[in-house]
Amino acid sequence: MGAHRKGRPGRGENSGSRRGVLVPSTAVGAALVFGAASVLYLSDNGQSDGGGQAAMIPEQRAGVLASAPPTPAANGQLSGEARLLSRQAASAGLAVAGQGQRTLPGVGAWAMSLLPPTTRQVVLVQSDGRDSTDNVITLWERADPGGEWFQVGEPISGRNGARGWTLTHREGDQRSPVGVFGLTAAGGRLANPGSLLPYEHRPDFYQSGSGDPADPFSHAFDYVIAIDYNRVPGTPPSDEVRPFGPAAGGDIWLHVDHHTPTRGCVALPADQIVPLLRWLNPAATPMIIMGNTQTLAADQLP
Repeated sequence: MGAHRKGRPGRGENSGSRRGVLVPSTAVGAALVFGAASVLYLSDNGQSDGGGQAAMIPEQRAGVLASAPPTPAANGQLSGEARLLSRQAASAGLAVAGQGQRTLPGVGAWAMSLLPPTTRQVVLVQSDGRDSTDNVITLWERADPGGEWFQVGEPISGRNGARGWTLTHREGDQRSPVGVFGLTAAGGRLANPGSLLPYEHRPDFYQSGSGDPADPFSHAFDYVIAIDYNRVPGTPPSDEVRPFGPAAGGDIWLHVDHHTPTRGCVALPADQIVPLLRWLNPAATPMIIMGNTQTLAADQLP
């Protein structure tokens, strides 16, 4: 969909991949390690960050401004975790809502097992069916590894690939990859709005649509967050390196909704992506879990 890779394969929103690609968020310069089931891991010490099969995460709609305070505990007081997270979320214009949960709703054992122990922020993207082109995005955070998860903000309505979801994404199939991926870099046509992730401001690269301000496609890449699918975590979204090769696709991003399904990316409303950029914190090893509900909820991949 993006003219930013004009004349080259793997343009924005096209992507294809081997089943089970996992690229968790880690420090730049980590070693590439291949694990079971063609899972790709990144590790500072050259060891696998996890085992078994890869999980892919559905994109969540993030950044809905919520004025309602977190739900108090049974004694009428917020828990210590909720108070801490409430202060942190407020800096991004968000609010913590609801009670803490030990696991993420609708996320099965295979996906939960692929979250790095250090992950404290998750963008959860869930679609009703394999062929669904729309989804619900929710943001989740915990104060400490092993702590309870709290929802941040309200559910967001998003879009994904024009042909739904797949565990075997390939270049040009117009399906979004199901799985669990890191979120380690951002960028866009517009200047950094306060992203805590490394931000690449490159107007000449992040071009799409006709350029007419009235054309929704012209704003699709105003802001993007790279999803670490078939890319090297920590590099700018414009980086062309594809660890599994061009046939597996790339340029799978969170970006501004253009009012139609995507070619593989996850899109959310323009007024939601800036709060998301301000909320995601590299120190929290943010991850995205995205896909159709049946696959995500399974204990094992089919």
